[in-house]
Amino acid sequence: MEQSLPLAERLRPTKLEELIGQEHLVGEGAVLRRAISSSMVPSMIFWGPPGVGKTTLANIIANQVKAPFHTLSAVSAGVKEVRAVINGAGRIQRTILFIDEIHRFNKSQQDALLGAVEKGVITLIGATTENPSFEVNAALLSRCQVYVLRALDKEDLLKLLQMAMEKDRKISQLNIEIKETEALLQLAGGDARKLLNIFELVTDSIKTDPMVIENKTVMEIAQQKVALYDKSGEQHYDIISAFIKSIRGSDPNAALYYLARMIEGGEDVKFIARRLVISASEDIGNANPTALVIATNCFQAVNLIGYPESRIILSQCTTYLACSPKSNAAYMAINDAMALVQKTGDLAIPLHLRNAPTKLMKDQDYGKGYKYSHNFPGDFANQEFLPDEIANTKIYDPGTNARENEMRKRLKELWKEKYGY
Repeated sequence: MEQSLPLAERLRPTKLEELIGQEHLVGEGAVLRRAISSSMVPSMIFWGPPGVGKTTLANIIANQVKAPFHTLSAVSAGVKEVRAVINGAGRIQRTILFIDEIHRFNKSQQDALLGAVEKGVITLIGATTENPSFEVNAALLSRCQVYVLRALDKEDLLKLLQMAMEKDRKISQLNIEIKETEALLQLAGGDARKLLNIFELVTDSIKTDPMVIENKTVMEIAQQKVALYDKSGEQHYDIISAFIKSIRGSDPNAALYYLARMIEGGEDVKFIARRLVISASEDIGNANPTALVIATNCFQAVNLIGYPESRIILSQCTTYLACSPKSNAAYMAINDAMALVQKTGDLAIPLHLRNAPTKLMKDQDYGKGYKYSHNFPGDFANQEFLPDEIANTKIYDPGTNARENEMRKRLKELWKEKYGY
């Protein structure tokens, strides 16, 4: 029976010492390890990509603190199931309720958890691949600690492969020679479950003895048998990446193809719409500011409408963004500004720009010499706004599209050669 389970399930650790990765949370002296050791486990949200140990860690916590453990999936469970667990836990403190994909719970479903979490009737552990700041109600989020789980690195994934070959009853009986690991690691993308499932798929497919595993063989087997799309994470990030890159590349046909694959795969409509909002600003920006308005309205609309009609709204927004002129100037500008702040973020604000709400501040020349732009022709007064040490530094470089060329022309008229426009 055990060998009929997927390899990832057969190797799922039951103790902290067996867990690979997440040292920042469960390593010696780390915050979560201390909480578990003291049995003072708070309600928490695990946020991270697929296959990094969110479910495993929840199970380990329940085993370690010896608490009653219930698990629900937000995909199939509702308020009724949540209340059943809460009612059953009424006389038993420290019952742990694990909710996978908690971002899929709507407001009323999340509200059903609030009282029980606040009173300590249950300890909630939620798992999500989405930013909980967007997807979890503020009231519930304020009652939970948020722990960020990271994708596994190369060393972690290699340890997993070694563990599979040494400890799994089925795999350990095979004569395996791993000559190359690049393909396995690339396909896994930091996802432990994906790595082990592909590894098992490869070992099931190769019939030679010894079983020689090379990059070419792995890619051939994976391309033949790995599912086209799995919203739980198998190609979740690959498809959205191809989708956004098609929009960035001004190819509405490819963008619609990947959009259709996500819709057919049952992808969360908000996940798609949120990426469209980001793309509208990152890839189009001031080349067409209306793109952000369209994308934001798209996000609001699909939240109201839902599937299947949301496919039409997503299609309209996708094609609009793909056909828009492109500019990443705003995106590059904030990156450059933040890099500059990391080096110079302690510079003094020029006196003439400082607020002067008190007489003492005015006596110290706060605000002295500031020119109110609207008192000058064209609502512009030539003055320095950056600290002296970085005066004249150009951060925003407008793109070469029609709209930003107009912006560049105006900046040059105002600032002459100051910023090199």
